[in-house]
Amino acid sequence: MKVVRRVSLAVVMLVCASVWAQTASPASEQGSFNLHKFEQLIGKETYTLARTPNEVTLKSDFKFTDRGSAVPLTASLTMEKDLTPRDFQIKGKISRFSSIEDSVHGRSAGAVTIPAGENFFDIQGYAPVSLQMMLVRYWRSHGSPKTLKTLPRGEVQIQDQGTEEFTIGSRKVHLHKLSIRGLIWGMESLWLDSQDSLVALVSVDAEMDHFEAVAEGYEDGLANFVAGAARDGMANLAKVAAGFTAQPASVTAIVGGRLIDGTGKPAVENAVVILKEGKIAAAGPAASTPVPQGAQVVNAHGKSVLPGLWEMHAHFEQVEWGPIYLATGVTTARDVGNEREFIVAARDAIAAGKGIGPRLVMAGVVDGSGPFSLGIIRVDTPEQARQQVQKYKAAGFQQIKIYSSVKPEILKVVTAEAHRLGMTVTGHIPFGMNAIQGIEDGMDQINHVEYLTPLMVDPKSQTIDPDAPNAKKVITLLLEHHIVVDDTLALMEIILHPLDHPISGFEPGILKVAPELKEGLETIGVPTPKAEQSAATFRAMEATVRVLHQAGVPIVAGTDQAVPGFSLDREIELYVKAGFTPMEAIQAATIVPARAMGMEKDSGTIEAGKRADVILVDGNPLENISDIRKVSAVFAAGKMYQPAALWSAVGFKP
Repeated sequence: MKVVRRVSLAVVMLVCASVWAQTASPASEQGSFNLHKFEQLIGKETYTLARTPNEVTLKSDFKFTDRGSAVPLTASLTMEKDLTPRDFQIKGKISRFSSIEDSVHGRSAGAVTIPAGENFFDIQGYAPVSLQMMLVRYWRSHGSPKTLKTLPRGEVQIQDQGTEEFTIGSRKVHLHKLSIRGLIWGMESLWLDSQDSLVALVSVDAEMDHFEAVAEGYEDGLANFVAGAARDGMANLAKVAAGFTAQPASVTAIVGGRLIDGTGKPAVENAVVILKEGKIAAAGPAASTPVPQGAQVVNAHGKSVLPGLWEMHAHFEQVEWGPIYLATGVTTARDVGNEREFIVAARDAIAAGKGIGPRLVMAGVVDGSGPFSLGIIRVDTPEQARQQVQKYKAAGFQQIKIYSSVKPEILKVVTAEAHRLGMTVTGHIPFGMNAIQGIEDGMDQINHVEYLTPLMVDPKSQTIDPDAPNAKKVITLLLEHHIVVDDTLALMEIILHPLDHPISGFEPGILKVAPELKEGLETIGVPTPKAEQSAATFRAMEATVRVLHQAGVPIVAGTDQAVPGFSLDREIELYVKAGFTPMEAIQAATIVPARAMGMEKDSGTIEAGKRADVILVDGNPLENISDIRKVSAVFAAGKMYQPAALWSAVGFKP
């Protein structure tokens, strides 16, 4: 059967190639793409392609509005008649927080020069979409090389995935499918027609959020394109898992390490931890914790043994996040906003052993209609609110996440229905409300410290004084309602840092990320004229976290989408900077989130009977919290992973 399929694909590809080669190129071409985020229509790209006997010129106007922020981008590319680039210019924004301005002339860009006769193409990042279309045309017309150098920097890999049939409205269409790696961190899926015109692109943008582009006339196929890309992602996840997942030994003994069990008890030197059938069977001093005969022994001398970490503000929007989280020591991640079908498929693949990543617990996002809306799941009426909460519950979600355009009267309906079904509610504080009102309307948790800091600042002194009446009011309310705060300080630090100060000065992990990811991250920050004001804002956020922690408000470690993996380490470091003890900072990423999700009997500490989620760390994070970055081995439900291999699998430096 496989042989027949391969022959069929080969024939289709040969016929398509013949059609492409024989089709006369018109003197001009123009088109447009509808741009989406989380499947929500947010903008449009229009392009023109002009041809003369000696050259081809592409001009693109790309613009979308993301949660009220305009993201405009223009690009032009002049090419030889064989599509070899001659002159490239790009200018504008690639996300709400990232700008770009670059140009390439000829075969050189900065220190990079492409030798004469070697294939290359000018392109930078996921946008504009028409530039990706021209990249594919160049690649195909120059022999479809396995890799292709790009300017101003980088390299891409393009793979043919054969043809797929889609029903668009009342018609059936056959489209050619490709995948591209190297423009973004991870894989993109593209579909083109027989004329090599791009029909659809499923990718992520510079914020690492789901991004889709669909040509005019193909909008009805958006859900199918997204589903197809998700299936590819899961298949890729399974391939990665096959290379890194090994069935655990029936019994594993981690011996000789310093046990920091997460309970708050003093560390135990020369400890033994026994893992059996995915659970912790025993943990304690070597003198009183015998190693079972025949156990696989893991030498932990000179290392610390800690509970697997929790990431409480994840957006698992591409399969590459799985290895990254594990490499950082994350064995449980809470996803707080995703495309429902995608995250359910990812969760189930990991749980079934067909994918690689931490255990996923999930908060399903809902929003109201408005200029700042996100995604396509709307709760504008009580009926919609109850219906969407019920759908999330049926799909196995533990929480509902409120987004910013939910109306106050609908928020009450969402929280009431969630509580009726045994779910909790986290999220943003909607527009027109403050955190106090959100809590009074039933929210159980709050994402992002920015919603609390303005309420904590003393209007007289402009400082955060825990004894000031306004701060006392907020603290009392948080404690009375048992509110959990997911502050995302590490993300705020990146967004608010001065652009003229490299991120590597406080987050060295950025030097190890995939090159195409690093480039986008380095564009985030505040211009110099606003640096002093933004620094004051961040100090107030740090002070908020410090005061809330001192008052006993549960703080959980979450990073949103900052520097993948490494920002969780930075979050923990920032807690120590804010006055947590190292043990308290570790607990903010272990037992405190487990309690917040009602899973403390299963996770969060190294105790007999709990899930075998354990990490080994070189050094002693109780003495130097930054040692939390030195993860040398990870056990997720008893399966052992080596971080260096995981980092390498997704293009990061070990």
